[in-house]
Amino acid sequence: MTNAHDAGARPGRALLLLPVQAALVAALGLLFTGPLTDHWPLSAEDDVNRFLAAHRAPSATALTDWLSLAADTQSVIGLTLLCVLALLLVPRAPRWWEAGFLAVSVAAQSAIFLLVTILVNRDRPDVPRLDGAPPTSSFPSGHVGASVALYGGLAVLAVRHLRGFWRNLVVGLLLLVPLAVAFSRLYRGMHHPTDVVVGLLNGFCTLLVVGSALLPNVRKDEADPEPAVPGTRRAVVVRHPHACGDEDTARVRSVLRHHGYAEQRWTDTTPEDPSGGLAPHLTGAEADPVDLVVVCGGDGTVRACADVVTGTGIPLAIVPCGTGNLLARNLGLPAEPVAALREALSGRTAGLDVGRVRGDGLEPTRFAVMAGAGFDAAMVRDASPRLKEHLGWAAYVLSAARHLRDPRMRLSIRLDGGAPLERRARMVVIGNVGSLQGGLPLLPEARPDSGRLEVVLLDPRGVTGWLAAAGYLVSRGPGGRAPRPSGARERTAAHGALEYFGAARVDLRFARPQPREVDGDVLPAGTRLTAEIEPGALRVCLPAPARTGTPVVGGQDGQDKKEEKDGTEVEEHGNRDARTAAQ
Repeated sequence: MTNAHDAGARPGRALLLLPVQAALVAALGLLFTGPLTDHWPLSAEDDVNRFLAAHRAPSATALTDWLSLAADTQSVIGLTLLCVLALLLVPRAPRWWEAGFLAVSVAAQSAIFLLVTILVNRDRPDVPRLDGAPPTSSFPSGHVGASVALYGGLAVLAVRHLRGFWRNLVVGLLLLVPLAVAFSRLYRGMHHPTDVVVGLLNGFCTLLVVGSALLPNVRKDEADPEPAVPGTRRAVVVRHPHACGDEDTARVRSVLRHHGYAEQRWTDTTPEDPSGGLAPHLTGAEADPVDLVVVCGGDGTVRACADVVTGTGIPLAIVPCGTGNLLARNLGLPAEPVAALREALSGRTAGLDVGRVRGDGLEPTRFAVMAGAGFDAAMVRDASPRLKEHLGWAAYVLSAARHLRDPRMRLSIRLDGGAPLERRARMVVIGNVGSLQGGLPLLPEARPDSGRLEVVLLDPRGVTGWLAAAGYLVSRGPGGRAPRPSGARERTAAHGALEYFGAARVDLRFARPQPREVDGDVLPAGTRLTAEIEPGALRVCLPAPARTGTPVVGGQDGQDKKEEKDGTEVEEHGNRDARTAAQ
């Protein structure tokens, strides 16, 4: 999701040029139907239409049938909606501004076309027409303008994301469509030549205006405008090879160089080692000093690397390339991977908490987001890898639907060594941060610098219970926080469907083995799960609070400060001077 500060940077004022464009097109149409009617080339337009009508052939007529269908109102609206939906479901990160660019371009072109046809009201050519004449006038061609806005807009997006032969091929084919549609409208006797020419210009100008309003900053991270920082600082970059492609890899290299990390050591993750063999780069007699660890992947990759980096004092920078990217979202990082790196390197470093879990059959490991058992773990376990690749986090929704009727589990929960509480629930989640996709506040009180873990038990009963739980979470709003009552036991919400707790140590015991997970990584089923907090143990690069507008982690609004319960050092990358902020 695009952050609010990104939106504010867009030069949306360029959209004010659209009324000017509409006025110019209308004025041109009035000239064509008025003072210039008997002047060349307008005087020769009828000859062109009659020539094409006299030389029609079955094969050309069949081809133009398809071209007219590709540019009619229903097809353009349907294809635009499909393309916008596809852009919003990009697994790595929804392309909100590119989806907006395409939708606004098609809508704006159509609005200008409709307004101009009302003002100009030009008659169609006096030749046999192969299509039924729509109620709008001949000037300008709506089919041609719509095809430029849609297929030309897709060509713009192809230029931004494709490379080499495929970019040339795709862009060439897409740009041929409006030209072919323009010919088909002349061939079928629906428009004068100037109608299609102005239709092409109307669509092109719309793309230019809307593109300048919505697209200029989307790829600002490709060339860091800040001057390169001299030096030979060292960075180790851990990359998930399937989540972070070659294009993002090259851009990450460039951004790091601009921030003074001239020496970069890259390593890829494997199924056997999700941290990409990070440990030898940081410890041991042969390891050189490392100034920064960069993680290019999802929450699972970040968790594996955080497990290694915690306690070393080396800052960790996150490049969110995974399915959920919940830690990056909760820390206020932009959803676009390289933009997140640029924001982090231009911001500050703060000490964050991490959780440490252990249990039967588990090696002790750390988590930065959430650990859980029951429904959520089964959902993560059974999500199709192929669907995750194509649908992103929506694949978890489909998996969750399969487990809505799973039996409840019996468990006991012990908080900070207190007396065990006996419960039944469908799932239990222990969180270091609290928001899910879309800002849904599953754990409203969770903060990664609070020195405690938050726990929620979810136990809806039937369809009504699930709806009550979902409605309660949605009603909290993105990032919403519920007040914490006094007392060890937290309140029960949504008719008993949700129950909240908080502690520095949480011990869970299950009557039967339950599926378990940490940060989206599936663990073997078991009957025990213990989680403890490690306050401020992981140093993470964060955006500057004044620029992000997100809740401050480890500091106060407008300042790069942290409450130093543990003496954590805070560094601001902008001037690269280490400072200690003590209260």
